Amino acid sequence: MDKLRRVLSGQEENEELGLTAQVLDATTLSYSTRVKWFVICFAGGILCSILGSALLFIPHTGIKLFAIFYTLGNIAALASTCFLMGPLKQLKRMFEPTRLIATIVMPGKYFLCLILTLCAVFWWHKKGLAIIFCILQFLAMTWYSISYIPFARDAVMKCFTTCLS
Repeated sequence: MDKLRRVLSGQEENEELGLTAQVLDATTLSYSTRVKWFVICFAGGILCSILGSALLFIPHTGIKLFAIFYTLGNIAALASTCFLMGPLKQLKRMFEPTRLIATIVMPGKYFLCLILTLCAVFWWHKKGLAIIFCILQFLAMTWYSISYIPFARDAVMKCFTTCLS
């Protein structure tokens, strides 16, 4: 009966939009839930990174465990940010003019370093290279993260230029 009323009143065209809105409403999380899952995911990522660093000193398999846990920790920390604003909104904000360069540079280097860290450990068996790629992962993620803090990149650049000159 409701569908008949909608058809007769001319609201049938909006039914698809209503369904989309219903799906989006059903999948949205409250602010407190978002914050809780952000903290859980971010803390899990930090825990994995710390655990990986502690496992680094185990003979023979330590570097492999380090690379796996450190990489998983970074992925979890990156995924945690999706809980705060949602993945679509984060993608939109990534391509704003203020952080466009950081977005273009960071994901390429960051994901490349993730892959190269694992390659250095499992295929090339180069421990030093794996450590370098982990450091580059950290630097790429840090540079991208400070793009969300107003004027932070300018302050970091000014600090480095002052220290180097």
